[in-house]
Amino acid sequence: MNEETVLADVSGMLARLLEDEYGVDDAEIGMETSFNRDLELESIDLVTLAGLLQERYGERVNFAEFLAGMEFEEIIELTVGRLVEYVVLGLKAAEEG
Repeated sequence: MNEETVLADVSGMLARLLEDEYGVDDAEIGMETSFNRDLELESIDLVTLAGLLQERYGERVNFAEFLAGMEFEEIIELTVGRLVEYVVLGLKAAEEG
């Protein structure tokens, strides 16, 4: 999988989450989109996103582990692009492993 495919997957997950939880159905989501500043997601939303990522990618992508390795400020500034890069690397590592 490449960044474009993963971005489409993650954007779809986020759009579904925003619509289900907040009734927002017109959010523009790209690589530079910030989870906190742009999408205004709360920590419970990140838990929901972790579940969606688990459903889609299985054990190859561990969002909780990804976040656990970050400082608080890094989590606050987390962008969709950084998550997409992490997912792509995780999937490649699983293929090679």
